[in-house]
Amino acid sequence: MKLVFANVLLVCLVLSTSLLEVSMAGSAFCDSKCAQRCSKAGFQDRCLRFCGICCEKCKCVPSGTYGNKDECPCYRDLKNSKGRSKCP
Repeated sequence: MKLVFANVLLVCLVLSTSLLEVSMAGSAFCDSKCAQRCSKAGFQDRCLRFCGICCEKCKCVPSGTYGNKDECPCYRDLKNSKGRSKCP
């Protein structure tokens, strides 16, 4: 019984470690893409925050610092409560 418990614990540990690596990789992707996207923004902190939210939901960020939103339809189509584009 102890051997079964030890094996289950080991499998859970390996799975949780691999899931952590995947989530950290996604966050690093969004951070680097949003830093590039917001490099010329007047309000950098706001741009980075909303870009990060959009990137996490859509898993993509358009290239460049402005425009090109057709590259990522999900990013383009997210709207705020006022009906304006949520993503910078």
